[in-house]
Amino acid sequence: MKRIFSLTFLLLTISTMLSAQIVDPVKWTHKSQVRGQELTVSFTANIDPTFHLYAMDIPEGGPQKTEFTFETLDGLKVKGPTKVSNGKLIKTHDQAFDMDLSFYENTVTFEQRFKITGSPYKLEGFVFFMSCNDGMCTPPTRYEFTITGEADIAAKEDTPADAATTPAAPAATADSETPADPAATVDSLAAAAPAPVSAEGLWTPVIDKLEAFSNGATKGDDSGRAHSWWYILIAGFIAGLVALITPCVWPMIPMTVSFFLKRTKDRNKSIKDAVTYGISIIVIYVGLGLLITVIFGASALNSLATNAVFNIIFFLLLVVFALSFFGAFELTLPESWTTKLDAKADATTGLLSIFFMAFTLCLVSFSCTGPIIGTLLVEAATSGSMLYPAIGMFGFALALSLPFTLFAMFPSMLQSMPSSGGWLNMVKVVLGFCELALAFKFLSVADLAYGWRILDRETFLCLWIVIFALCGMYLLGWIRLPHDDDPDPSERVSVTQLMLALVCFSFSMYMVPGLWGAPCKAISAFAPPMSTQDFKLGEDAIVTYHSYEEGMEAAQRAGKPVLVDFSGFGCVNCRKMEAAVWTDPQVKNIIDNDYILIELMVDDKTALPEIEVVQENGKDVKLRTIGDKWSYLQRYKFGANAQPFYVLLDGKGNPLNGSYSYDEDIDAYVNFLKTGLNNYK
Repeated sequence: MKRIFSLTFLLLTISTMLSAQIVDPVKWTHKSQVRGQELTVSFTANIDPTFHLYAMDIPEGGPQKTEFTFETLDGLKVKGPTKVSNGKLIKTHDQAFDMDLSFYENTVTFEQRFKITGSPYKLEGFVFFMSCNDGMCTPPTRYEFTITGEADIAAKEDTPADAATTPAAPAATADSETPADPAATVDSLAAAAPAPVSAEGLWTPVIDKLEAFSNGATKGDDSGRAHSWWYILIAGFIAGLVALITPCVWPMIPMTVSFFLKRTKDRNKSIKDAVTYGISIIVIYVGLGLLITVIFGASALNSLATNAVFNIIFFLLLVVFALSFFGAFELTLPESWTTKLDAKADATTGLLSIFFMAFTLCLVSFSCTGPIIGTLLVEAATSGSMLYPAIGMFGFALALSLPFTLFAMFPSMLQSMPSSGGWLNMVKVVLGFCELALAFKFLSVADLAYGWRILDRETFLCLWIVIFALCGMYLLGWIRLPHDDDPDPSERVSVTQLMLALVCFSFSMYMVPGLWGAPCKAISAFAPPMSTQDFKLGEDAIVTYHSYEEGMEAAQRAGKPVLVDFSGFGCVNCRKMEAAVWTDPQVKNIIDNDYILIELMVDDKTALPEIEVVQENGKDVKLRTIGDKWSYLQRYKFGANAQPFYVLLDGKGNPLNGSYSYDEDIDAYVNFLKTGLNNYK
């Protein structure tokens, strides 16, 4: 048991360190050489010491193998397969994938030959690869390259353009073996940005100037993160309490506690066994959270929040969970799993026996707890940190394990427990309504990212109003589902049912004014932004530009400073800021009258008219969507990649104050805006 706790603590520590940074463990370079009518291109991967790069012959169902794709072959013809010219292949059996895998460590060089059939020649393509270490994996990533040359050049080496001299588009010369120095002066990168940089200077990096204003700190960063950590922990704890009062778990409490009390006449030992049982539940669920993190990796978890495909999958998943709670079907695990674990618990003794008993509880209760755990993991995974699934599972398991320990310590309390009955089924149905409402949040993210406009704000509110009104009707007994018991004519509605129905109806009524444009701050984190509302009464929304260049041009014409809002359709904290801070009369008045507002959505999936190629960290990066462009602008000009992110600029793109992130302190935000105005004047 001590080993289990030590391993859990070690994994938590590693996850904490990794979640605070963007991981980029593989650095690629390439060079080319011409001999006669043959071109040889060498690709070298420099791998961080703790990571490994998967080889080119990974079996199906395993991790992403290293693949070379040649998209453009002008004047060239592929000659033979890609081979390894330098590097040691390591083969091992991977327990996670249950297969034999091969990979490289430290350094490996791949070589590909081409026959030159025309001059000048041009080669474009990318390397698709994945790297892992013992604690995490990076998502599959592309290294893109462009190589051009003349057939009569005897030998040519592609040199990665230095950030200070490279033009905006990929140069006619390719990259050398030496990557660009990441510590190069930031302002020297201006020449490598897209066309607007050289034309107006609006893309010129201002990272140093922002740090000078804020002394290296971004206003709101700490408060936003602390809020999220506590939010996930508390959400997990509440989910665990809810899971306790489901038909699969509630009857297990007196049965399990009675088993511990009858197992030995020594009450102290019974209490010790019950505590061990509770700790085992925590270890199992925290392990599940860490497993989710290890499988997906930090970068993948961060991308889930704004990935439209994943949000659609989550929407369908939560709808399935809701239907299960409504009684359409039951989610169950194979009975053989429970039988084997039960037999294991009987066959073993001591701490191991108790651990297997806890595992059996987790499997037996899956039909009720599975949807709750799934919802919690979805919410944690899309909250933007590698550690959140483990934190959420810790809160869930803590709440789930508490009654087993408390009732073992104070067995007389068992007599005061409400007996099982139809009320447990009512809990499941109410949870089903909550699952269904939450599902539309994820559908909304995909709808906004792709611009379908099938779930605008008023449509979303209509669905929620109906869902919670139906939930209130169910609690009052006006609606019955097939798996509900037939009502007793003499049975009356309990006070608890009445109060919960009152909450549901009140919540529905609270949302009704939102159909005409009321902010409804309580649901701002879930509902689509006000900009999707077609019908509004009262004041108009703040005039907003959605193009950086157009907004800056408007600011120059009006002689006003600029508030740039880097946001996202799937950004929960962005919606909270808009509802809690921007609707404040003082804040709205300042933004409306004194600033030009530019809102840039980093997850906008609208395709650019043509792909833009930029250099970042010595690599050619292709910007395919509007979201890609604004995300690159945030990283390149301001050195940040989290949302919400607010910066105040003058008409030339220079900062007027430090940056501001998630913090619902209205006075602080007003001071942030007024300081920028004073510096502008």
